[in-house]
Amino acid sequence: MNSQLQDFGLDSFFLQQLSVEEMEGNALARVTEVQRSVISVMCEDGERGVSLTTKLQRGVLEARPTVGDWVLLNTNRDTIDRVLDRRSLFKRAAAGKGDEIQPIAANVDTVFIVSSCNDEFKESRLERYLALCHESGAFPVLVLTKADLTETAQDFAARAQSVQRDLPVELINAKDRSALDGVQAWISPRATIALVGSSGVGKSTLLNALAGETMAATQDIREQDKKGRHTTTHRALYRLPDGGLMIDVPGMRELRVADVEEALAEVFDDIEELALGCKFSDCKHDSEPGCAVKAAVENGSLDPRRLASYQKLRRENAQATATIAERRAHERGFARVVEQAKWVKRNKGLDE
Repeated sequence: MNSQLQDFGLDSFFLQQLSVEEMEGNALARVTEVQRSVISVMCEDGERGVSLTTKLQRGVLEARPTVGDWVLLNTNRDTIDRVLDRRSLFKRAAAGKGDEIQPIAANVDTVFIVSSCNDEFKESRLERYLALCHESGAFPVLVLTKADLTETAQDFAARAQSVQRDLPVELINAKDRSALDGVQAWISPRATIALVGSSGVGKSTLLNALAGETMAATQDIREQDKKGRHTTTHRALYRLPDGGLMIDVPGMRELRVADVEEALAEVFDDIEELALGCKFSDCKHDSEPGCAVKAAVENGSLDPRRLASYQKLRRENAQATATIAERRAHERGFARVVEQAKWVKRNKGLDE
């Protein structure tokens, strides 16, 4: 096994997916960068730009390669033939009114959800990230930046813990290298970490601090409205000098969920547990009699904001999941029609 590819996370999970012929004639590579028209990969002889086969270009968005994917190149090493099965995939419902799933980062071990100790921090946004993270199969860690700029940093940590009791929280000042020991402890030599969060919260600053050099441009949140300014414009994978890999993801203003029913149950396990005491098993926790969840809100043991967030995400997930399922069913039907047409064409001469 090539040691350079091992340093980029290659292991038996991916190698066992290759046939003997593929291992001898093709090249294995990891996607390190994705822009609109450019894909860069790292293979055994270094980094190079590649294109996609027509099949991948025309295929569903979720199946196309994203940063962190392991892919098989053709014999000329200039085209991606196929994407290997993923160990994990951080994804979202495509932005806008799209009805597809957009892959964001693949084969990630840990997700650093980066937020800052100011008005940018929102529990409802954190709940969205946690749902997507749990669905992906990666482990979430909340990294709270700018802890040195406030005297209430521990209050932000407590608010995060109210969202998920066992959520690891790291309070940092990314410009002070000595304050990053807690974050560094989560990075093992061949692990892949994804940095996600709003623009301007300090993802690129954190990456640069961990690397000890400038790998990505940085820009702060606008002070007048606490909104981020885009610095990272595309997803890219970096190898840290001391080992470990980091995927820097541009800030996502629209974080739509889909196919996260089980993840929502995990993020909102307190509500799910309360719901076991509801009079009706299909209780929506709205105006039904005997609702244990509403009773908890009324007696002050459950934050009404949290219930509202849970209900909103459940509705959004149900609608997006149904829309995507409908689209997939349509695509399967169309594919059958195409195959039938090909069969008729192939056998037309035999019947004449």
